Amino acid sequence: MSLPHDASASPAALAAATSGPGSPVAGSPEAAALVSDPRALLKHLYRVAVERALPGKILAGHLPPPPTSPRGRTLVIGAGKGGGSMAQAVEAAWPADAPMTGLVITRYGHIPPDYRPRRIEMVEAAHPVPDAAGERAAARMMQMVRDFNPTADDQVICLISGGGSALMPLPAPGLTLADKQAVNRALLASGANIVEMNCVRKHLSGIKGGRLAAACAPAKVLTLMISDVPGDDPQVIASGPTVPDASTCAQALAICRRYRIALPQNAVDALERGEWETPKPGAPCFDGHEQRIIAAPRQSLLAAAEAARALGITAHVLSDEIEGESREVGRVHAALARSVARHGEPFAKPCLILSGGETTVTLVPQPGRGGRAGEFVLGCAIALDGQPEVWGLAADTDGIDGVEDNAGAFLSPSTLERARALGLKPADLLAANNGYALFEALGDLLITGPTQTNVNDFRALLIR
Repeated sequence: MSLPHDASASPAALAAATSGPGSPVAGSPEAAALVSDPRALLKHLYRVAVERALPGKILAGHLPPPPTSPRGRTLVIGAGKGGGSMAQAVEAAWPADAPMTGLVITRYGHIPPDYRPRRIEMVEAAHPVPDAAGERAAARMMQMVRDFNPTADDQVICLISGGGSALMPLPAPGLTLADKQAVNRALLASGANIVEMNCVRKHLSGIKGGRLAAACAPAKVLTLMISDVPGDDPQVIASGPTVPDASTCAQALAICRRYRIALPQNAVDALERGEWETPKPGAPCFDGHEQRIIAAPRQSLLAAAEAARALGITAHVLSDEIEGESREVGRVHAALARSVARHGEPFAKPCLILSGGETTVTLVPQPGRGGRAGEFVLGCAIALDGQPEVWGLAADTDGIDGVEDNAGAFLSPSTLERARALGLKPADLLAANNGYALFEALGDLLITGPTQTNVNDFRALLIR
């Protein structure tokens, strides 16, 4: 498995939404302007983190050459919120005289506006709750592989990024799309982490958990992955459609019982009997397969840290694997920032604290609007209670916080004061999972549109 190459390209929409100099350095007028404006600085660092994971500059170096055998063919398949930009990068780099065909699924609105697919068909579907378009596209993908009739002379390039699991909702035999939708909604509201959710998804699927790879045998399969999961485990990214799966039916059933996820009785019976078990490590269908992670959360956080240091700001990366309830993670970050601001411990101020990972939100029965980034910021703001000299930004690197139109939200020392001046009750809004309403009223939403990649949460606290 390889680590990402460098990336510096940015979609025009993202560049406009997070406008600022590309690489200002300490002492320059541009740097001085950024350092004096916490909000502009935090937007700049978010942009740097996103750019580090864009496929346009990092994917081409990982592509294999066309098959050398005259009988060899190349098939490109995949799914994810970065699928459009990944397919675009493949088409741009692939030799014009080398045969190639394919199908890639992405979220509605996530095909790059300047991409005109020629050899790879792009299909859009719903995320995070799957829809019929995704089911049809996943079924078509499996049929395309079967019609391709792979041989050992062929190669399959699979493009996988975050969101791919929901975008390929091919139910296991005996299940319906409605069954999958109900389970997915329950998982999203349960507070289960991504490893647990994707374990269940794999065992209720006809394509995930290595099943797509099994259909590609005996062709060589190269899977290029943009990781959006803590720990970068290929088995978890998009539920690992081309990766051996070590999890079991019994584990999937135990997770459903732990979180009280209702399953159809035929699914319970099948899981208890192990009928829907996934292909395991060592299975012959994975012979000659390779997975490469071409972008990951840690590289994006490190890029943001380096950009901050270039401006003369001391930066610390806590971790790219932080999980837990979003509001609680926000409170812990607030305690750390308060300690730095008041006591200079464990870091001297001024400084920047960065973290990533994937937090969760346990929804109330009738939740308001907002995603895990907004929930983090509101929890952090309440815990800080107006602490001077602390600013922050939490945002999802795909540009979508939950199912809303914002990437995330900003924090300032005046967040609570301004909210209360508008008659808002921050604690009540947090309890109702309605952080979006507060940050919209304050003008503190970060809205970028789809970024064409996804390397999970970006969180930054600036203590001055």
